Amino acid sequence: MYDEQQQPEHGPLAGFTVGVTAARRADELGVLLQRRGAAVLHAPALRIVPLADDSELLAATKEIIQRTPDVVIATTAIGFRGWIEAADGWGLGEDLLERLRGVELLARGPKVKGAVRAAGLTEDWSPSSESMAEVLDRLLEEGVEGRRVAIQLHGEPLPGFVEALRAGGAEVLGVPVYRWLPPEDIGPVDRLLDATVSRGLDALTFTSAPAAASLLSRAEERGLLPELLAALNHDVLPACVGPVTALPLQALGVDTVQPERFRLGPLVQLLCQELPGRARSLPIAGHRVEIRGHAVLVDGALRPVPPAGMSLLRALSRRPGWVVPRAELLRALPGAGRDEHAVETAMARLRTALGAPKLIQTVVKRGYRLALDPATDAKYADE
Repeated sequence: MYDEQQQPEHGPLAGFTVGVTAARRADELGVLLQRRGAAVLHAPALRIVPLADDSELLAATKEIIQRTPDVVIATTAIGFRGWIEAADGWGLGEDLLERLRGVELLARGPKVKGAVRAAGLTEDWSPSSESMAEVLDRLLEEGVEGRRVAIQLHGEPLPGFVEALRAGGAEVLGVPVYRWLPPEDIGPVDRLLDATVSRGLDALTFTSAPAAASLLSRAEERGLLPELLAALNHDVLPACVGPVTALPLQALGVDTVQPERFRLGPLVQLLCQELPGRARSLPIAGHRVEIRGHAVLVDGALRPVPPAGMSLLRALSRRPGWVVPRAELLRALPGAGRDEHAVETAMARLRTALGAPKLIQTVVKRGYRLALDPATDAKYADE
């Protein structure tokens, strides 16, 4: 579990808060984000049924041993290794490996090839694209009429894949290496949803389609689905590790960003490009001010800002250089009530946090404004 403390180094994600929904490899993703300066809010949207306890995997393994398929497709390294380890635990490991040595064995990518070879097997073919679509094309070109094809599933849907094989005349057996279930403790997921809806996050990451579907389902149970979709469509960047992961979100009209290579490292690099690019940058009182999620860069120096101060700063930056009345700023403060002194208190703290008090001007009896540089003042005057 990760806290939201800012990392001491000023990385490209400094000042941004990123949500992590992953159950598997969450630690790895969290470390990658924190090393680049992000604050991380982690809530596993799913839990994984242990392999040895999964009766469906045992049944599929026995069927493969009793009726050897013509083709076996290994889709993930961790899934393939887990399958072999589970079979060993059931006393079926050697029988399974013997059957797999006699089939056409396809591995989806280089990591899967490594797992296949570590088990003492050799793959017959692997696509250069690491794409299941290329695997499907190869099988259909070879012809699958009357062939038995076993697919090591990895908890994510393979839209159209099984249907296309069956339409081509194949008998398809799914090998469910692990199953996804809702988390036992739903509290962290609810906190993540609340943070997303309230715009307390700058980005929300997904590394599996079931995690995305689970989060959407929980939002619907709580009556928050419209608010969640609005946040993901406008203010919180939804970042998916690949196109399959994005499917549940896209089905509800949410556009996502995805790296070209479907890996955690490229996903983090994509965030390092996207989030700073979305930050508001303004020339104010002779300084360059970049407004990020929970911090501000003033001439490149990171200045953490309390939540109330960030609310005021965002309200001022919507119309740079314009005077914003105290009453409007009061409405922008979370839970401030009716006392306009709350604005003065939060404004004083904001100025202290920014380290440059002249960035924000007090306009007597009217309110406050950002001290936009005269050269750019006209640019924003008509916005």
